[in-house]
Amino acid sequence: MTASSPPTRPIRLHGMAISGHSHRVQLFLSLLGLRFEIQPVDVLRGEGRTPAFLALNPLGQVPVIEDGELVLADSNAILVYLARRYGASGRWLPDDPIGAARVQRWLSLAAGELNDGPACARFACLIGKSATAQQLKTAQRLFEFMERSLADAPYLAGLEPTIADVAMYSYTAHAPEGGVTLAPYPNLLAWLARVEAWPGFVPMVRSAVAA
Repeated sequence: MTASSPPTRPIRLHGMAISGHSHRVQLFLSLLGLRFEIQPVDVLRGEGRTPAFLALNPLGQVPVIEDGELVLADSNAILVYLARRYGASGRWLPDDPIGAARVQRWLSLAAGELNDGPACARFACLIGKSATAQQLKTAQRLFEFMERSLADAPYLAGLEPTIADVAMYSYTAHAPEGGVTLAPYPNLLAWLARVEAWPGFVPMVRSAVAA
């Protein structure tokens, strides 16, 4: 795989500061050392439903990036695009079938269990509600699985960081904001610390309900 040269102008990231989906893209842009600018979109105040934003993403969801003429939505799709286009090392998204499949498994979990459990539990608390029993159960099951996976390797898809770690980080790190404790998972906590030690790491803002 041959990566492209850095873009001649900053990539524009339309996102929301408290959105883990937006943060995973911001984090990866920073890790890749790419120039970017953030265009805030407060979807809670209806800014995702304006005609201008719907022209970028008809689903009205953040994040969206503009890279030259390209407009691309969906955080995991954006991670794949950035890894393939600008990930010169090739490590972020392996070419070999086994490595690629391992990464894809975690991207599926990020869109499924991570979203349905920790992310939705956190969102409920952000808007003044309580997480449901099902959300908390989903979070616990997922974190138990991550804990076992991280007992055998430092990163989710193996020995090296990949976009699997980027996709899973934000909502995992901020799960306590949804009433989900991370204390029972030492391997997971060690993994969070490894991610936070990466050159170029940028944190996501913590909400007022942070535990």
